[in-house]
Amino acid sequence: MTTTQLSLEEIYLIALKALKAAGADEHNASAVADIVMKAERDGSHSHGLFRMPGYVASLQSGKVNGQANPELHVRTPVVLHCDGDLGYAPLAHQRSLGKLAKAATSNGVATLSITRTHHFAALWPETEALAEQGLVAITCVSYLPNVAPFGSHEKLFGTNPIAFAWPRPNDSPVVFDMATAAMAMGDVQIAARDGKTVPEGTGLNADGNETTDAAEIIKGMLLPFGGYKGSHIAMMIELLAGPLVGETTSFRSQKRDSGDGGPPRGGQFILAINPELLSAGNWHDEGEAFLDRLSGLDGTRLPGKRRYQNRLNLGPREINTELLKKIGVAV
Repeated sequence: MTTTQLSLEEIYLIALKALKAAGADEHNASAVADIVMKAERDGSHSHGLFRMPGYVASLQSGKVNGQANPELHVRTPVVLHCDGDLGYAPLAHQRSLGKLAKAATSNGVATLSITRTHHFAALWPETEALAEQGLVAITCVSYLPNVAPFGSHEKLFGTNPIAFAWPRPNDSPVVFDMATAAMAMGDVQIAARDGKTVPEGTGLNADGNETTDAAEIIKGMLLPFGGYKGSHIAMMIELLAGPLVGETTSFRSQKRDSGDGGPPRGGQFILAINPELLSAGNWHDEGEAFLDRLSGLDGTRLPGKRRYQNRLNLGPREINTELLKKIGVAV
């Protein structure tokens, strides 16, 4: 595999130009390009420029509204809803997360439902943004059927990621962002592209047999992590990010999807909690004692630490050269 060195600014500009050329306006293109750049900055390659062909395809097919104007509606002081206007999720986040944070800070707990949107990025940006304002945050989205429920050989669940963030007033938030599949589909696709195998238990081929061949898993299906436990969490996410917020689950999202390779229309559930109010001010010391103990154990690392370490490096990033040719936009 050959790579090309690009600065973070160049990564942002490549994404911005590709999105605008495909039909996105400045507001939508810049919101997505910023998220793509940050993914590359933090080492989340499966959610960076790797996603650009899918973004472009879904704009060119007309499935995604490149001029989307997301609108926030306050249904009650603690129940917020954003209509994504069939655009990409990052602009909806920019217009909604600040209001969600204020509602949770004042009331202790607040929720945000996002519908009629297309989420194709990592989830940590949303939860991290809320944790930086002193809030505990949880979010999840469903996708297209890629994962067989435990005991089945038929795809029903999306990879159904969930993210959680815990604020630390004197340190970076603790944030995890994980698929409920044994491996995120983007990581499987990168492994297939690079000719690498994946761990046993990741997925099945089209005949329903276990395989470590990433290309065969793409033709077949992923498995949930942890057997029935991961399968149950994936089921929960289908319900939270689908009917609870007024959207569809993965298999019904697929029925209306154009199959252009981009993200389907779907929903997102976000919960923000003010630990100061819920604990009556008794959350910080106990939380820090636990996290200090956890991080002090041999062989452990708090989730998000590697991402923060990568973020300190403001130098160029190595980007797959063939991917850049596929995107086809020069800086």
